[in-house]
Amino acid sequence: MRKFAVKGFLALAALLTCSNVALAQEAAEAAGGGNSLVLAAIFIGAGLGMGLGAIGPGIGQGHAVRGALEGIARNPGASGKIMTTMLVGLAMMESLAIYALVIALILLFANPFV
Repeated sequence: MRKFAVKGFLALAALLTCSNVALAQEAAEAAGGGNSLVLAAIFIGAGLGMGLGAIGPGIGQGHAVRGALEGIARNPGASGKIMTTMLVGLAMMESLAIYALVIALILLFANPFV
């Protein structure tokens, strides 16, 4: 079952990557026939960067919430300190995803290569 899930994920990633290349070529033609290979690389890089920049903090936030809930379950008296620390950590993790979004938007809209 696990092998099937991994193969399905890889097939989906390949399909999404190919669709980005097709969209990049259409955008290059609409922009006046610019370098479509550069645009394709930019679009793929922005998509992968945002995807990886969002999945990392998402996994980290899940682990942080799990640990905080386990800590509160063991010692309910310390729930205030645990919640405060957890929320500060979640904000730091979310800022990483926002930085990835900013970089992806810079690649897409303020691109020095085009």
